[in-house]
Amino acid sequence: MQKNFTQLENFGHSMSAPSYLVKPTTADEISEAFTLAKKSGLVVNARGAGRSYNDAALAGGGIVLDMRGMNAITAWDPATGLITGQPGVTLEQVWHKVLPDGWWPPVVSGTMTTTLGGCLAANIHGKNNFKMGTIGEHVVEFTAVLPTGAEVTCSPKKNGDLFYSMISGLGMLGVFTSITMQMKHVESGLLEVHAWPAHDLHEHLSFLLDHAPNYDYIVGWMDTTHGGKTLGRGQIHAANYLHGNEDPNPQDTMKLSNQVLPPRIFGIFPKSILYLFMGPFVNNLGWSLVNFAKYVASLPRHTFRQPHAAFHFLLDYVPNWELSYGRGGLIQYQSFIPKETAEAAWREMLALSLKRGIPSYLGVTKRHRPDKFLLTHAVDGFSLALDFKVTDGNRAKLGEMLQEFDKIVLDAGGRFYFAKNSETTAETARKFYGEETLEKFKKLKKRCDPHGLLESDLYRRIFE
Repeated sequence: MQKNFTQLENFGHSMSAPSYLVKPTTADEISEAFTLAKKSGLVVNARGAGRSYNDAALAGGGIVLDMRGMNAITAWDPATGLITGQPGVTLEQVWHKVLPDGWWPPVVSGTMTTTLGGCLAANIHGKNNFKMGTIGEHVVEFTAVLPTGAEVTCSPKKNGDLFYSMISGLGMLGVFTSITMQMKHVESGLLEVHAWPAHDLHEHLSFLLDHAPNYDYIVGWMDTTHGGKTLGRGQIHAANYLHGNEDPNPQDTMKLSNQVLPPRIFGIFPKSILYLFMGPFVNNLGWSLVNFAKYVASLPRHTFRQPHAAFHFLLDYVPNWELSYGRGGLIQYQSFIPKETAEAAWREMLALSLKRGIPSYLGVTKRHRPDKFLLTHAVDGFSLALDFKVTDGNRAKLGEMLQEFDKIVLDAGGRFYFAKNSETTAETARKFYGEETLEKFKKLKKRCDPHGLLESDLYRRIFE
């Protein structure tokens, strides 16, 4: 088995680790990697598209399985909406396959480049979590290779303990080899989107809470660079599927050619180099001006129709946008807080970031509901994702501030999502997961991985 020693980074380019990179194409080759790791005294970690903002897909000094070679859709039934694919299949491959037949993935991330294996390991959520839950709730069955060499098949009724722990389990119990999911039937390639401003944090969260039951999707953009009475101002986008005759040409709007994100702005300027022009604005003053302009532009209420791909995959509009943050990269911090305590907690956190001179340049809010997966991040409340620029000058101060954020979130009864946060400690993880949950996970870990072969830098940080 060939393995190349290489330096891997997280998506935000703020963390890196040297690893032996292996590219399996079969389940047998995954088992061979486990055998090699055991003989060599190494650890193993699976990596999908590398879109995690933290160290979930890193394993310093160990073997990293690049799963992108296992990317075949092995079954699709347009009559039932059931699709089966290997773990390296991307959300882009999935919606390209199912939309022309009148289906859409029930839960998607903000980028279409994530892989199914990565989506299940993190148990991703979308703009419809309050209604459709996490992606794991739509998995019918999966198979996985355990570090022991055994291959298991899991569903909610078969090996249910593994089903609800491997989904959300951060890749630390086994490696997915096949995933079957139920798609969502749609009658149009368009969504009807309603956009309106939120003038402060209280109004922002009230809109998410009160309006979510009326829509299929709801998400908020928050200007996190301005404080005072306007702290938490922003814009809400809520969308509904079209039904019946609301779309006069559904076969046309569901064509892939009408969904693909355009590669140029105004049909002229290539998006592939846009990040180079964004760089000079990625600082406190520049981004404050950008956010002010965006907020002013959001003030008129309006309604429009938008293709599914354009509504969901905002992170794909500007290729390589993360490079605009510069050499130090970025950190994304996401907290999930119950609806009763979210406003006070986020008011304190946003005010603290402005006081320290390290404002977030982007804030995204969503409405959430609980789920029954073992390492769940969900609450009956809201989430707020914050993007922070990392520099040599602010790295230490930023880390200290995010540790303070963790304390505020814990005091508010909140939780964290480990496709994001890179500063959370083992002590914090113990507090929000709880000893009972961690004990269950440890028992499963010992059963599935008795020699401790599966280990990521994230696992070392929050579990050891």
